[in-house]
Amino acid sequence: MRQKKQREVLTVAELKKGMQAPGFRLEDKDGNIRELEEFKGRPVVLYFYPRDNTSGCTKQALAFAALYGEFVNAGAEVIGISKDSVSSHQKFAEKNGLPFVLLSDPELKAIKDYGVWQEKKLYGKVSEGVVRSVFVIGPDGTLRDVVYKAKPDTSAEDALKLIKSL
Repeated sequence: MRQKKQREVLTVAELKKGMQAPGFRLEDKDGNIRELEEFKGRPVVLYFYPRDNTSGCTKQALAFAALYGEFVNAGAEVIGISKDSVSSHQKFAEKNGLPFVLLSDPELKAIKDYGVWQEKKLYGKVSEGVVRSVFVIGPDGTLRDVVYKAKPDTSAEDALKLIKSL
């Protein structure tokens, strides 16, 4: 009798409000190294998304772009992270007029540190990938809001409301 091979369950250490935001050191769309530390003293909206140029990710990026002036007026920075390459980010930003920082994390370092690499199900198929998530980081580096499985339509507005209340 054959035994079924049991699938290894992916365990994720999810972050919570009040925790210190994990630092990162990643390349932006222009090939410059960027770190969370450079934004200390300012609020940051850090959002993770699955892939450049997909419908949901483009919709979310355009929502952040439309509100970017309001984030800047509130003293905040918006940063998007995916595992896509620097050149993919550059094309994505140019095509959609994205004014904010896009960071490339092909080695999944920040993606795993923030707990957004998770098991996903689509049409019954199980795979691992980036779960769309948004983190609002206060000027002191603590997490003020943590949203796993964020909605592409409303995540930018929700983050802006919180930033304005800080």
